[in-house]
Amino acid sequence: MRVLIVKVSSLGDIIHTLPAVTDAHKAHANLTFDWVVEENFVEVPSWHPAVDKVIPVAIRRWRRNLVQTYLSHEFRSFKRALQGVHYDLVIDAQGLIKSGFISRLSRGLTIGLSNRTIREPLATLFYNKVYSVPWTEHAVDRVRQLFSRALKYRYDKESIDYGIDIERIKGTGEASPGNRVVFLHGTTWATKHWPEYYWRHLAHIASEAGFEILLPWGDIKEKQRAEFIAKDNSSVTVLDKQTLSGLAQHITNSKGVIAVDTGLGHLAAALAKPTVSLYGSTNPGLSGTFGENQLHLNSNFNCAPCVKKVCTYNGPGITDEFEDQPFAVTPPCFSAHRPEQVWQRFEKLIQE
Repeated sequence: MRVLIVKVSSLGDIIHTLPAVTDAHKAHANLTFDWVVEENFVEVPSWHPAVDKVIPVAIRRWRRNLVQTYLSHEFRSFKRALQGVHYDLVIDAQGLIKSGFISRLSRGLTIGLSNRTIREPLATLFYNKVYSVPWTEHAVDRVRQLFSRALKYRYDKESIDYGIDIERIKGTGEASPGNRVVFLHGTTWATKHWPEYYWRHLAHIASEAGFEILLPWGDIKEKQRAEFIAKDNSSVTVLDKQTLSGLAQHITNSKGVIAVDTGLGHLAAALAKPTVSLYGSTNPGLSGTFGENQLHLNSNFNCAPCVKKVCTYNGPGITDEFEDQPFAVTPPCFSAHRPEQVWQRFEKLIQE
């Protein structure tokens, strides 16, 4: 039986789908999956041994000129790859119009979540069959339920296995484990960023505890932040720009990870690496890191979690200082997560 998964982005959402693939393959050993995914994330599905073919799509790039995209050779090649197999089932695990369109473009019975349980209800127009899964469930469990109902099997909700084959990502990054911690400081929304002075202070605390600190980055702004965190600290290494496989290897060979609300935090969770995740404006209950050795630090600020991309706090300003350098804590909800406390929780987590 061959099944097509349509889950194109983002990184966290793609990782959230891996446990469902593991569940399904355990229940039906004859299952083979193909997966449509954004071109920037093609590595991730290929880490799972139950995934045979990864079909890249470039919606983020193509949407800049839809007419040209539709007429282009690149889109026709994608369509041929998508329609080259008649699938027994096509699962839209994303529930967006773009993923629904891709599902319908393929060849096979299309299924997805019902219009009351997805972000873009119009996506259900592309499905042959829908299933209702409560919004109150974590994103990982919602996908696991969808797969189990569509493929008719039961799974153990109390256990989770992302199914990543470490051998498929070896050959990148460090060769052996060491006393290292990875700081995942980059994220999308401005309201999800922990103050850079806090990161720098945390790096000093970690180095004094005998740790090497690794700082990945994805764009120029993140690289500049990494260089600020690393300033005057010989224990901090600003990594070269990494592939996802390279970063996965660095995470695997670390003692653990400290992260903001970012897709890479979900990668650490998928690798079962001890991770302290810092939440201010967002709520980890529905989409936080999920799995073993995961600790969520939530803000106790009155307006948190606001789930807003722009901070609307209008109370008195909150300031702190590092090495006699005063700074404003922005967003202020992160004043609940001081570096000393974060490090204490991290040390306790890696010792458990």
